[in-house]
Amino acid sequence: MTDEEVAALLDSDVPFVAVEAPAGCGKTYQGAHYAARTAPRLATGRVLILTHTHAACAAFAQATAAAHRRVEIRTIDSLLVQIAAAYHKSLDLPADPSAWARRQGADGYAALAARVATLVGRHPFIVAAVAERFPVVIADEHQDASADQHAVVMALRNAGTKLRIFGDPMQGIYAKGRAANEALARWEEIKAAAAFAELCTPHRWSDGTPALGAWVLRARDALKNGQPIDLTGALPQGLNILHADNTAVGRGYRLDSAERAPIDRVARAGTQALILTPQNDMTEALAAFWNRAIPIWEGHTRPAVDELITATEESAGDAVAVANAVVAFMGRVAVGFSRSSHGDRLVREVGEGCTSAARGKPARIQQLGRFILEEPNHVGIAKCLAELSRLQREGVSGFETVSIDYRREYQDAIRLGEFVDAHDGLAEINRRRAFTRPTPPARAISTIHKAKGLECDNAMILPCDSRFSSTYYSRCRLYVAISRAKRSLTLVLSRENPSPIFDV
Repeated sequence: MTDEEVAALLDSDVPFVAVEAPAGCGKTYQGAHYAARTAPRLATGRVLILTHTHAACAAFAQATAAAHRRVEIRTIDSLLVQIAAAYHKSLDLPADPSAWARRQGADGYAALAARVATLVGRHPFIVAAVAERFPVVIADEHQDASADQHAVVMALRNAGTKLRIFGDPMQGIYAKGRAANEALARWEEIKAAAAFAELCTPHRWSDGTPALGAWVLRARDALKNGQPIDLTGALPQGLNILHADNTAVGRGYRLDSAERAPIDRVARAGTQALILTPQNDMTEALAAFWNRAIPIWEGHTRPAVDELITATEESAGDAVAVANAVVAFMGRVAVGFSRSSHGDRLVREVGEGCTSAARGKPARIQQLGRFILEEPNHVGIAKCLAELSRLQREGVSGFETVSIDYRREYQDAIRLGEFVDAHDGLAEINRRRAFTRPTPPARAISTIHKAKGLECDNAMILPCDSRFSSTYYSRCRLYVAISRAKRSLTLVLSRENPSPIFDV
């Protein structure tokens, strides 16, 4: 369908519309402009835009700025948290469901979604109240919705909300295996139940490199159909192929000088660049590869801080346990502060009361331990981390090799010291971050997951090796990566460990 036909369908009185939207084909534009057109016509209530990432929230906020008073933009998790907070006693949850979810670990928000989905299924009046407040709901990136999130959205539709769903199964990278198959089946059910349309014009590249956009759509078709991406013929303008093989032993990344030189040129060229890699450990390896001159994009989540708070809470004032939590945190966010170099001594000093005679580096570690010993909680941790940051920043002997990879996460752990309660502090810090909607610096290293929803002038994907297997999940992950760049895309292929997704 043409863009005009899709817009007309969205504007129609049809209660349920679904739009399949490949990356860069105007999904945010269509959704945001529909919201802007619809909001002033509402007699009561607001348009609700539900996303799955804070990057998408930022994009919609920018596109709907003129109608912001009648449009509410939030992640679907935040909507579920709001419902859970209102009915927390019925759900056997504390008054702060977010804090509860964080304490549960990686699956906390999924567990929260399951409880809310069950609740609204049993008590339709709850979603009826939400539908009255939000008579129009736009569900963005719905291919990433879990079964429980989907159930809540569909309950809103059944309660009378006019529902507009946007999604692209080829960008579903948050589910694997059986869960991914179930998500695909849900998308087919949506297509069958809704008035369905598909966007197909690669707008993202119209002011960049149109030939690259056309190639990305062809590559999407190949990946969707289980075929390899053909790199054997003439390459379109904007697509560059380099070859390099990692020679590092273990978790690092190292290239010989001949292979490294063209990669360095790409990383330094242009005004904006994202360096995309499939795994977290490779982001850290690449940060070291460029001597930390290119920062890691951390996205919105703070998993190491979550673990630090949980461990501190479980320690119940045990200073040694808190010291161990700090050492574990440093292992997640920094290098050069290992157990052997600093951590074991810190824990021992805390256990011994920080009373032994010490000079130089041991004395400074002892001082870090005193902060924890005096306040074995998040406040003492914040003071310890702030002092450690000063030692590292000033290049004090014994700390000059400490490098903080996840700088924003580290600073958030320090900011927690400003709050009486750690969970309240984290909730406030997260709220501020959601409100300011930070974006990556001009040059950044990012996992593909954290780059989802972003776009950039130039992108480089490495290493393109067997980490990109032939599974459906891996094909989706690669598609998300190749569709970020508007002007130039560089693929760094491996000769020794090639990916089956590419035909070279």
